[in-house]
Amino acid sequence: MADFSTFDTRGYRTVSPRDGYREWAATYEESVEDAMDIDLLDRLEAVPWAIAGRAADLACGTGRTGAWLTGHGIAEIDGVDLTPAMLDIARARGVYRNLIEGDIGSTGLPTADYGVVTACLVDEHLPDLRPLYSEAWRLARPGATFVVVGFHPHFVMAAGMPTHFHDKAGETIAIDTHVHLLGDQIATGLTIGWTLIEMRERTIDDAWLAVKPKWERFRGHPVTFALAWRKDRSE
Repeated sequence: MADFSTFDTRGYRTVSPRDGYREWAATYEESVEDAMDIDLLDRLEAVPWAIAGRAADLACGTGRTGAWLTGHGIAEIDGVDLTPAMLDIARARGVYRNLIEGDIGSTGLPTADYGVVTACLVDEHLPDLRPLYSEAWRLARPGATFVVVGFHPHFVMAAGMPTHFHDKAGETIAIDTHVHLLGDQIATGLTIGWTLIEMRERTIDDAWLAVKPKWERFRGHPVTFALAWRKDRSE
């Protein structure tokens, strides 16, 4: 893991994920575009969504991933998030079987009960990836998949940009950000026992710039990534 302070060019006041997402919840849906995460979920080809059966959506936030999973044939979804305000919005979508306020590294969800586990746009807030990968392993049944979608470390470093939002007073607030290289992700997953079955990287292109034209100077840079893992053994 690289220290984000080495790359920070913004110097925004920084708050914890719990505090940041509590305040951001009201405007989160207006801020985060599908190009960040949904686009990558759409591009994954190795994940058998339709036969997954049941999903655990870690860091489910406002339920954007849960809505996507429902649209791809998954009828039973349990979501976990640290922030009650985000969970309230997710609950209103009506796509979750259960929603739990909790730590994604220790969810309390049943062991080996899920055909797919997802974690989208959360890894940059974790000082250590191992609890996430270990908990996903515990939740996944043999043969299940684990999908991680994240803010690309290259972009975090090149742009010096943490995850951030504008508060009610108009101040730009950063949420505690950590830089995990893709090699860190892969090493962690392999150590836990996961088998990597697919990797995608989203670059800033014309479609992205149509949404965020001020990012023209970053054209061609990777901005988000997706890793798909499979659990090939039970221990």
